[in-house]
Amino acid sequence: MAYTKAKIKDLVEGKIDRDTLHTMLSTPKDKERFQIYIEILQEQVEWKDPIILPLGPKLYIVQRQSDKKWMIRSHAGYDFCEWDQNWKLHARIRVRNTAPQMEELYPRLMAPSPEWQVIREYFCPVSGDLLDVEAPTPWYPVIHDFEPDIDTFYKDWLGLPVPERA
Repeated sequence: MAYTKAKIKDLVEGKIDRDTLHTMLSTPKDKERFQIYIEILQEQVEWKDPIILPLGPKLYIVQRQSDKKWMIRSHAGYDFCEWDQNWKLHARIRVRNTAPQMEELYPRLMAPSPEWQVIREYFCPVSGDLLDVEAPTPWYPVIHDFEPDIDTFYKDWLGLPVPERA
């Protein structure tokens, strides 16, 4: 079943009813859906460099037109790093590692113990948007979520040419 651009935009904006959402998520995707999705995301940003792959809300892999490099970019236009690096190392980070800081999120006596767990919040340096949160042990290094296989995704899954890169 193919969905209209308006219906996919409703999905992106969270304005879709639960039954349609369930159907959209549980049935095979129509061939054009990814391209329409990228088109909708592209219309929502101020910059013109093409989005190659969304990494999360307000976080994308883009092809920088000036040099064809693939970069991880925020919705606000901040380039964190190249696409295969850990963008979190270039973000603004807030670490909640005290009981009072944990109690800003959890009811008293239900918060994790800061000796066993911290909460790391990663923000866009330009807009202040919260882009990711992780809850590791205090000594654990910054987590590199994943490195997508963009070539395989485009060629084998989407049947599209892989975007050019430097």
